Amino acid sequence: MAMGGAFPFQWPEGPADPVLDDVTLPPLPTAAPDAGVAAYYADAADVHAMHMALPDFAAALAAMRREEEEAAGIRLVHLLMSCAGAVEAADHAGASAHLADAHAALAAVSPTSGIGRVAVHFTAALSRRLFPPTPSPSPSPPPPAPHAADADRAFLYHRFYEAGPYLKFAHFTANQAILEAVQGCKHVHIIDFSIMQGLQWPALIQALALRPGGPPSLRLTGIGPPSPPGRDDLRDVGVRLADLARSVRVHFSFRGVAANRLDEVRPWMLQVSQGEAVAVNSVLQLHRLLADAPSSGDARAPIDAVLECVASVRPRVFTVVEQEADHNKPGFLDRFTEALFYYSAVFDSLDAASGGAGDAAAEAYLEREICDIVCGEGAGRRERHEPLWRWRDRLGRTGLAAVPLGANALRQARMLVGLFSGEGHCVEEAEGCLTLGWHGRPLFSASAWRAEENNQSDSRSRSSGSEESNISCSS
Repeated sequence: MAMGGAFPFQWPEGPADPVLDDVTLPPLPTAAPDAGVAAYYADAADVHAMHMALPDFAAALAAMRREEEEAAGIRLVHLLMSCAGAVEAADHAGASAHLADAHAALAAVSPTSGIGRVAVHFTAALSRRLFPPTPSPSPSPPPPAPHAADADRAFLYHRFYEAGPYLKFAHFTANQAILEAVQGCKHVHIIDFSIMQGLQWPALIQALALRPGGPPSLRLTGIGPPSPPGRDDLRDVGVRLADLARSVRVHFSFRGVAANRLDEVRPWMLQVSQGEAVAVNSVLQLHRLLADAPSSGDARAPIDAVLECVASVRPRVFTVVEQEADHNKPGFLDRFTEALFYYSAVFDSLDAASGGAGDAAAEAYLEREICDIVCGEGAGRRERHEPLWRWRDRLGRTGLAAVPLGANALRQARMLVGLFSGEGHCVEEAEGCLTLGWHGRPLFSASAWRAEENNQSDSRSRSSGSEESNISCSS
């Protein structure tokens, strides 16, 4: 057999199979749609449509959750205000019931939202007011020393400075007003009502170093609380500022005045010299002096004593930055309501400034203010914020005249806030003053004032009996 080519295949020969020959195969059935198959394809179409609709469904679900949370937030606000109303009416049982409901309602509000975070602090403050801690029968640790509390406050203040645009706006606007007021003066004396860590002054020292015609001789008097034994915090601040001034060739001297209260400072302690251009600076300090005057008829209210002291040194400029709020109302419910909505806006703006990350220390700084507003009464309450129009009336009665903050200050303040905060913050001009706001609501106001020309108070006394720190340097 040849191996090449195709292998021949044949059916075996023989008669055809009679069975197959006699059978007729039925025709193939006509194709008809199967019910199961149709249902499968229908289901597949529904699944496809459902997947196509998932984004809309998710958006609707998110919107529904936002509405639920908004409703829960509104209910929480009403519960807190009802509790405050009961507190004002001296209804302890009703206030306790509303407070318990508020604690339960907190669970339905996101702790990351502005109202959620601020409600936690207001609820805690109400709890502290209604149920103040009772003394323990067992020996308890002594309360922190005043200098420890001051150090803690200074730390929180610094974190609050870093977290948002508020103090940067305050320092920049005040510095701009001071620079314009002392333009061309050879001897400048700045009196800072709360020196803290001296965060405001490096920028001003550097600006004076670049002044056309050369920098002036600069004196800085910083007022702050007494230091603990073995330390001199005011001197430490002065040393750091003196080092900076030396590096930019500004003749600089620093003097620290230690005082527990601002109204303890007298004009002679400030040692203002003849021929000096005086600038007085107060950032978030004056509202703490608004306590009522002592009962004795010849005593003055703290704010009156301090403003008379300011007028007596005849400053070229007196820069004032305060919270744009009304937390000094006599009625507790009005004060509570105003504070609740004010700090809700502040927390929202702080959240935007931090990119949603938040800052626990900065919030702790605000929490202390909230606790004082809610829990403090009488002379013990320090956070007595008032709106700008009241400060206008009060400062005007003391013999101080308003100095308009110009268009240049407005433009630069807007640039500064834009660099250091998120969207929603705004700087506006109002009758020569500047306000920093959040979505149109003013939160902080900055204004400038000067002594009236007819103020003839003698401010040249050089004697001093106060606790002080002196530092000087020259290039």
